[in-house]
Amino acid sequence: MRRIACLALAALATACGDNLPTPEEIDDAKARVERLAASTHQVRGALEMLGLMPVYTCGEPRRSFLNQAVAGLSSTVACATARVEAVDAVTDAVVVSFPSSGCDVHGLRFTGRAVLEYRGGEDLLEMQADLRELAVDGRTLQAKVGYGTCSDETRLFADVEGQVPGREEHSFHINSRVGKRDGLPIIGGTTLVFDGPGELKGPNGTDRITLTSLLYEVGNYLPKEGTALVETADGHRLSLSFQPVLWRVGKVEVTVDDKDPVTVPVVR
Repeated sequence: MRRIACLALAALATACGDNLPTPEEIDDAKARVERLAASTHQVRGALEMLGLMPVYTCGEPRRSFLNQAVAGLSSTVACATARVEAVDAVTDAVVVSFPSSGCDVHGLRFTGRAVLEYRGGEDLLEMQADLRELAVDGRTLQAKVGYGTCSDETRLFADVEGQVPGREEHSFHINSRVGKRDGLPIIGGTTLVFDGPGELKGPNGTDRITLTSLLYEVGNYLPKEGTALVETADGHRLSLSFQPVLWRVGKVEVTVDDKDPVTVPVVR
């Protein structure tokens, strides 16, 4: 898994003012940011599984849409196989299977299988994916992701938990609403926007996190823009504000409690 190579805070950070975080606080912030990034990377992988299938076109017969979508998936992702199965009178499932050697999509490796259930159609459709048999970059997830559409509001959700990659003593749970911005598709496009709560558990307790308009571009490990608030188990507040600079180069402004912010360059 790619590490956050540019989060060498002590060496690369710049700031103005006399009320700066201590070296110990900077090291602690770096470790928490790395754990958060590794966790949201897993959530992004779960959602990009949905992006392999097009979003349902309202007004189209459900089965007709799924047959065409599965044919399209097989032609664009040759290493995956998919089939449509009837569940009941109003529900069809798409079973997507990946080879044991893995299938690389947008910089992520998928193995196992996913079951995507489509219920309703034409006027109102709910889609929910069971990803418990799917592994992303070698990690299995307890994940529920899906969307609702053809009503007054289109919504996308991700409820994902698992171990933090590379840090076996830590686990995460993120319950995120994933929305769209004007002109951007919900899924199947190039951008995901995360909003919602979560938590990171470790030997020293549970950190509570809040994601606000955290925008990821497909294939990038770190967000392009947006904020994340980490309320640590020992009573501190860590605010992270991601901002773009050039192409895949960005920066994150790190604020520890009421100390002066520290600006860190990152490569997404």
